Amino acid sequence: MLENKIIALTGGSDGIGWECAKAYVKAGATVCILDKNQPAKNKLEELDGTKALFINCNVAHEAEVETAINIIIEKYGRIDAIHNNAGIAHPSKSLDETSNAEWDLLMNINLKSILYTTRYGIAHLKKSQGCILNTSSMVGSIGQDNHAVYVATKGAINALTKAMALDYAPFKIRVNAVSPAAINTPTLQAWSQEQPNAGEIEKYLNNLQPLGNMPAGDVIADACTFLLSNAARFITGTILPVSGGAELGYRTTI
Repeated sequence: MLENKIIALTGGSDGIGWECAKAYVKAGATVCILDKNQPAKNKLEELDGTKALFINCNVAHEAEVETAINIIIEKYGRIDAIHNNAGIAHPSKSLDETSNAEWDLLMNINLKSILYTTRYGIAHLKKSQGCILNTSSMVGSIGQDNHAVYVATKGAINALTKAMALDYAPFKIRVNAVSPAAINTPTLQAWSQEQPNAGEIEKYLNNLQPLGNMPAGDVIADACTFLLSNAARFITGTILPVSGGAELGYRTTI
Protein backbone atom coordinates (compact mmCIF):
# COMPACT_ATOMS: atom_id res chain seq x y z
CA MET A 1 0.00 0.00 0.00
CA LEU A 2 2.94 2.34 0.61
CA GLU A 3 5.37 1.14 -2.02
CA ASN A 4 8.43 3.41 -2.36
CA LYS A 5 7.03 6.10 -0.04
CA ILE A 6 9.44 8.05 2.15
CA ILE A 7 7.82 8.60 5.56
CA ALA A 8 9.11 10.78 8.39
CA LEU A 9 7.81 9.37 11.68
CA THR A 10 8.33 11.18 14.97
CA GLY A 11 8.35 9.23 18.21
CA GLY A 12 8.87 5.95 16.41
CA SER A 13 11.07 4.10 18.88
CA ASP A 14 8.36 2.41 20.94
CA GLY A 15 4.63 2.03 21.46
CA ILE A 16 2.32 3.05 18.65
CA GLY A 17 5.16 4.68 16.73
CA TRP A 18 7.21 1.49 16.64
CA GLU A 19 4.23 -0.54 15.47
CA CYS A 20 3.70 2.05 12.73
CA ALA A 21 7.34 1.85 11.69
CA LYS A 22 7.05 -1.91 11.26
CA ALA A 23 3.75 -1.64 9.40
CA TYR A 24 5.04 1.03 7.03
CA VAL A 25 8.11 -0.99 6.12
CA LYS A 26 5.95 -4.08 5.62
CA ALA A 27 3.72 -2.04 3.30
CA GLY A 28 6.72 -1.06 1.17
CA ALA A 29 7.74 2.31 2.56
CA THR A 30 11.06 3.62 3.79
CA VAL A 31 10.64 4.94 7.34
CA CYS A 32 12.76 7.69 8.86
CA ILE A 33 12.34 7.54 12.64
CA LEU A 34 12.87 10.87 14.42
CA ASP A 35 13.31 10.17 18.12
CA LYS A 36 15.68 11.05 20.93
CA ASN A 37 15.71 7.39 22.01
CA GLN A 38 17.19 4.91 19.58
CA PRO A 39 15.38 1.56 19.39
CA ALA A 40 17.27 -1.36 20.85
CA LYS A 41 19.47 -3.22 18.38
CA ASN A 42 17.30 -6.33 18.52
CA LYS A 43 14.27 -4.21 17.68
CA LEU A 44 15.98 -2.54 14.74
CA GLU A 45 16.70 -5.98 13.35
CA GLU A 46 12.95 -6.37 12.87
CA LEU A 47 13.12 -3.69 10.17
CA ASP A 48 14.74 -4.06 6.77
CA GLY A 49 17.94 -2.04 7.15
CA THR A 50 17.59 -0.68 3.65
CA LYS A 51 14.07 0.57 4.41
CA ALA A 52 14.61 2.31 7.74
CA LEU A 53 16.68 5.22 9.01
CA PHE A 54 17.01 6.38 12.62
CA ILE A 55 17.70 10.09 13.20
CA ASN A 56 18.45 11.23 16.74
CA CYS A 57 16.05 14.14 17.19
CA ASN A 58 14.32 15.84 20.09
CA VAL A 59 11.19 17.09 18.36
CA ALA A 60 10.76 19.83 20.96
CA HIS A 61 13.87 21.53 19.54
CA GLU A 62 13.31 23.35 16.27
CA ALA A 63 16.91 23.16 15.05
CA GLU A 64 16.98 19.39 15.49
CA VAL A 65 13.79 18.96 13.49
CA GLU A 66 15.16 21.15 10.71
CA THR A 67 18.35 19.09 10.63
CA ALA A 68 16.40 15.83 10.55
CA ILE A 69 14.27 16.95 7.59
CA ASN A 70 17.42 18.05 5.76
CA ILE A 71 19.01 14.63 6.39
CA ILE A 72 16.00 12.89 4.85
CA ILE A 73 16.06 15.12 1.77
CA GLU A 74 19.81 14.70 1.31
CA LYS A 75 19.51 10.91 1.51
CA TYR A 76 16.25 10.26 -0.34
CA GLY A 77 15.48 13.45 -2.25
CA ARG A 78 11.88 13.72 -1.11
CA ILE A 79 9.32 13.18 1.65
CA ASP A 80 5.94 11.65 0.87
CA ALA A 81 4.41 11.71 4.35
CA ILE A 82 4.99 13.07 7.82
CA HIS A 83 3.48 11.20 10.74
CA ASN A 84 3.51 13.37 13.87
CA ASN A 85 3.34 10.65 16.48
CA ALA A 86 5.71 11.90 19.21
CA GLY A 87 3.99 12.56 22.48
CA ILE A 88 4.18 12.31 26.24
CA ALA A 89 1.38 11.84 28.77
CA HIS A 90 3.12 12.98 31.96
CA PRO A 91 2.07 14.52 34.27
CA SER A 92 -1.38 13.23 35.12
CA LYS A 93 -2.70 16.26 37.02
CA SER A 94 -5.46 18.82 37.12
CA LEU A 95 -4.63 22.18 35.60
CA ASP A 96 -4.07 24.05 38.87
CA GLU A 97 -1.52 21.45 39.97
CA THR A 98 0.48 21.71 36.73
CA SER A 99 3.75 23.63 36.81
CA ASN A 100 4.89 25.99 34.07
CA ALA A 101 7.67 23.57 33.13
CA GLU A 102 5.23 20.65 32.84
CA TRP A 103 2.86 22.73 30.71
CA ASP A 104 5.68 23.80 28.39
CA LEU A 105 7.08 20.29 27.99
CA LEU A 106 3.72 18.77 27.06
CA MET A 107 2.90 21.59 24.68
CA ASN A 108 6.33 21.53 23.03
CA ILE A 109 6.51 17.78 22.45
CA ASN A 110 2.87 17.00 21.71
CA LEU A 111 1.88 20.12 19.80
CA LYS A 112 4.68 22.49 18.88
CA SER A 113 6.62 19.66 17.26
CA ILE A 114 3.89 19.59 14.59
CA LEU A 115 4.67 23.23 13.84
CA TYR A 116 8.33 22.34 13.35
CA THR A 117 7.82 19.30 11.11
CA THR A 118 5.34 21.25 9.00
CA ARG A 119 7.50 24.36 8.81
CA TYR A 120 10.46 22.41 7.43
CA GLY A 121 8.59 19.65 5.61
CA ILE A 122 5.72 21.40 3.84
CA ALA A 123 7.70 22.52 0.79
CA HIS A 124 8.71 18.90 0.18
CA LEU A 125 5.16 17.63 0.67
CA LYS A 126 3.93 20.16 -1.87
CA LYS A 127 6.33 18.66 -4.41
CA SER A 128 5.23 15.10 -3.70
CA GLN A 129 1.55 15.94 -3.06
CA GLY A 130 2.05 13.97 0.10
CA CYS A 131 0.16 13.77 3.36
CA ILE A 132 0.37 14.50 7.06
CA LEU A 133 -0.90 12.26 9.83
CA ASN A 134 -1.21 13.31 13.47
CA THR A 135 -1.58 10.95 16.43
CA SER A 136 -4.33 12.30 18.64
CA SER A 137 -6.33 10.59 21.40
CA MET A 138 -9.96 10.00 22.21
CA VAL A 139 -9.53 12.23 25.27
CA GLY A 140 -9.04 15.19 22.95
CA SER A 141 -12.71 14.86 22.02
CA ILE A 142 -14.37 13.71 25.23
CA GLY A 143 -12.00 14.83 28.00
CA GLN A 144 -10.38 13.01 30.91
CA ASP A 145 -10.07 13.83 34.59
CA ASN A 146 -6.72 14.67 36.17
CA HIS A 147 -4.96 14.94 32.82
CA ALA A 148 -5.68 18.51 31.82
CA VAL A 149 -2.70 19.57 29.75
CA TYR A 150 -2.40 16.28 27.86
CA VAL A 151 -6.09 16.52 27.01
CA ALA A 152 -5.57 20.12 25.88
CA THR A 153 -2.76 19.10 23.52
CA LYS A 154 -4.86 16.36 21.94
CA GLY A 155 -7.89 18.63 21.55
CA ALA A 156 -5.62 21.16 19.87
CA ILE A 157 -4.29 18.47 17.55
CA ASN A 158 -7.84 17.67 16.46
CA ALA A 159 -8.58 21.31 15.67
CA LEU A 160 -5.18 21.83 14.06
CA THR A 161 -5.67 18.79 11.83
CA LYS A 162 -8.84 20.30 10.38
CA ALA A 163 -7.24 23.71 9.87
CA MET A 164 -4.20 22.17 8.18
CA ALA A 165 -6.43 20.05 5.95
CA LEU A 166 -8.09 23.20 4.63
CA ASP A 167 -4.84 25.15 4.28
CA TYR A 168 -3.04 22.44 2.33
CA ALA A 169 -5.89 21.00 0.26
CA PRO A 170 -5.08 23.37 -2.65
CA PHE A 171 -1.70 21.63 -2.84
CA LYS A 172 -3.32 18.16 -2.83
CA ILE A 173 -1.86 17.47 0.60
CA ARG A 174 -4.14 15.44 2.86
CA VAL A 175 -4.07 15.94 6.64
CA ASN A 176 -5.73 13.48 9.01
CA ALA A 177 -5.46 12.27 12.60
CA VAL A 178 -5.87 8.92 14.26
CA SER A 179 -7.58 8.82 17.66
CA PRO A 180 -6.86 5.79 19.90
CA ALA A 181 -8.44 4.99 23.25
CA ALA A 182 -6.62 2.55 25.57
CA ILE A 183 -3.67 0.99 23.76
CA ASN A 184 -1.17 -1.11 25.70
CA THR A 185 2.00 0.97 25.34
CA PRO A 186 4.85 2.06 27.65
CA THR A 187 3.26 5.52 27.82
CA LEU A 188 -0.07 4.15 29.01
CA GLN A 189 1.65 1.85 31.49
CA ALA A 190 3.49 4.84 32.97
CA TRP A 191 0.24 6.83 33.14
CA SER A 192 -1.46 3.93 34.91
CA GLN A 193 1.15 3.94 37.66
CA GLU A 194 0.42 7.62 38.35
CA GLN A 195 -3.22 6.90 39.15
CA PRO A 196 -4.43 6.59 42.76
CA ASN A 197 -6.12 3.30 41.84
CA ALA A 198 -3.16 1.87 39.93
CA GLY A 199 -4.02 -1.66 41.01
CA GLU A 200 -7.47 -1.44 39.41
CA ILE A 201 -6.59 0.58 36.33
CA GLU A 202 -5.84 -2.36 34.00
CA LYS A 203 -9.29 -3.82 34.62
CA TYR A 204 -10.83 -0.40 33.98
CA LEU A 205 -8.92 0.04 30.72
CA ASN A 206 -9.78 -3.46 29.53
CA ASN A 207 -13.48 -2.74 30.11
CA LEU A 208 -13.34 0.63 28.40
CA GLN A 209 -13.67 -0.65 24.84
CA PRO A 210 -16.71 -2.68 23.79
CA LEU A 211 -14.72 -4.66 21.25
CA GLY A 212 -12.49 -6.10 23.95
CA ASN A 213 -9.40 -5.73 26.09
CA MET A 214 -6.64 -3.22 25.43
CA PRO A 215 -4.96 -4.10 22.13
CA ALA A 216 -1.36 -3.49 21.16
CA GLY A 217 -0.37 -0.64 18.88
CA ASP A 218 -0.67 -2.73 15.72
CA VAL A 219 -4.38 -1.90 15.47
CA ILE A 220 -3.45 1.78 15.25
CA ALA A 221 -0.66 1.05 12.79
CA ASP A 222 -3.11 -0.66 10.43
CA ALA A 223 -5.36 2.40 10.42
CA CYS A 224 -2.38 4.71 9.94
CA THR A 225 -1.16 2.67 6.98
CA PHE A 226 -4.55 3.10 5.37
CA LEU A 227 -4.66 6.85 5.98
CA LEU A 228 -1.21 7.32 4.43
CA SER A 229 -2.05 5.16 1.43
CA ASN A 230 -3.69 5.97 -1.87
CA ALA A 231 -6.74 4.05 -0.67
CA ALA A 232 -7.49 7.13 1.48
CA ARG A 233 -6.83 9.56 -1.39
CA PHE A 234 -10.12 11.44 -0.90
CA ILE A 235 -10.04 11.60 2.90
CA THR A 236 -8.77 14.72 4.63
CA GLY A 237 -9.53 16.58 7.85
CA THR A 238 -10.72 13.37 9.51
CA ILE A 239 -10.15 12.45 13.16
CA LEU A 240 -10.43 8.67 12.85
CA PRO A 241 -11.37 6.85 16.07
CA VAL A 242 -9.56 3.54 16.46
CA SER A 243 -10.97 2.93 19.88
CA GLY A 244 -12.97 -0.28 19.93
CA GLY A 245 -16.12 1.81 20.34
CA ALA A 246 -15.02 3.39 23.62
CA GLU A 247 -16.70 6.70 22.81
CA LEU A 248 -20.10 5.28 21.89
CA GLY A 249 -21.90 6.02 25.16
CA TYR A 250 -23.27 4.55 28.37
CA ARG A 251 -23.22 0.81 28.78
CA THR A 252 -23.42 -1.75 31.56
CA THR A 253 -20.25 -3.62 32.48
CA ILE A 254 -19.91 -6.44 34.96
